[in-house]
Amino acid sequence: MKKKFLALLATSLLVVSCLNQKQEGVVVASPEDFQEKIVSSDVQLLDVRTQSEFSEGHITNATNIDVLQSDFKDKVANLDKEKPVLVYCKKGGRSAKAATILKEMGFKEITDLEGGFISWTKSGKEIEE
Repeated sequence: MKKKFLALLATSLLVVSCLNQKQEGVVVASPEDFQEKIVSSDVQLLDVRTQSEFSEGHITNATNIDVLQSDFKDKVANLDKEKPVLVYCKKGGRSAKAATILKEMGFKEITDLEGGFISWTKSGKEIEE
């Protein structure tokens, strides 16, 4: 019984910590809302997965900058901080990390794709291979 309680407590803490990774000032958007933002405005679309993941398929017009690489900050520093940035990864974890970094660097408008590239493809949205 005690082991089950501890496992439940650990799982609850993990869920809460993941939810708290979404920083204030970062919008988390469904695939439908994310697509509307891509189409309706002049945005910078950022895929933060690895190069190999990107080459297997990505959202059209996305720029690939791997958030796990040491030069991530140097590369995103070349983006326009005044223009909206739409960011995604495979499931949402790495893009949350990237969104936090972008916010700390002074980017004004950041949108993170809820559920990442997996939710995008499951929603039947178009990709480029």
